[in-house]
Amino acid sequence: MRPTQITDQLILDFIKAGLYEDIHDGDHTSLATIPAENRSRAVLKIKDYGVLAGVELAQFVFQYLDPTATIQVDKTDGTDVLYGQTAFEVEANTRALLQAERLVLNTMQRMSGIATLSSRFAFEVGDLPVKVLDTRKTTPLNRFLEKWAVKIGGCENYRWGLYDWMMIKDNHVDAAGGIGKAIERAHTYQQEKGLNLNITVEVRNLVELEEVMTAGGITRVMFDNFEIPILHEGVAIVNGQYETEASGGITLFNIRKYALSGVNYVSAGALTHSAQPLDLSLKIVK
Repeated sequence: MRPTQITDQLILDFIKAGLYEDIHDGDHTSLATIPAENRSRAVLKIKDYGVLAGVELAQFVFQYLDPTATIQVDKTDGTDVLYGQTAFEVEANTRALLQAERLVLNTMQRMSGIATLSSRFAFEVGDLPVKVLDTRKTTPLNRFLEKWAVKIGGCENYRWGLYDWMMIKDNHVDAAGGIGKAIERAHTYQQEKGLNLNITVEVRNLVELEEVMTAGGITRVMFDNFEIPILHEGVAIVNGQYETEASGGITLFNIRKYALSGVNYVSAGALTHSAQPLDLSLKIVK
């Protein structure tokens, strides 16, 4: 379930940075009050309803701080969870548990919120031949976690950054002097650099769509903030020559209407920027 872009090294680098942010030169409260050899059991308690995410990441955190830690997983990533359930039980050095607590909770709560919202979006169009995509509207430096959570929730990842997919948007078009020029320059650039990236072109109206169809040589047309009737017309004009995507103002309440237009994809920034964290807690068992 982990996207291939998320390597063990990427996770470990994040953990090191997250722990340094929290601990710096020491968790002085734990160092002062907990004997170095103490070991404890703790449970991750679920205090909300939704889709759980971040369990695999939590395992990395505990075992980074204490390689002898053992984790008994009751609820895996992607599981629908209920208030009062236990996600996992961990046994480890007590100081390590306390150092891991906030990093584990902060990431799992955020990831679970995104996975929960993503699952709801996916459910709305589950019977239709359309895929729901995330966007680059993510928290800086946490993009891989948030896209991981989107995938856990049942939606799909779009481009991971500016480097792995070309997307010619309105600002590019306006700055380049038109859609045709922007597409031509994109092809020239790829030839010069030896690249073979997909190209999405955003259109704001049917006039721009006609310009795209004339220029050709792209992967996908993205209809930005189209009204539903015009979107249907746009999809008919493309007529399967390129992939199609609806974007802009997509919510749980209207995604189905957009999907019924016949587009191949619907992208929603809300998956990551509007998700509410799930309430979780990590408690030592006396």
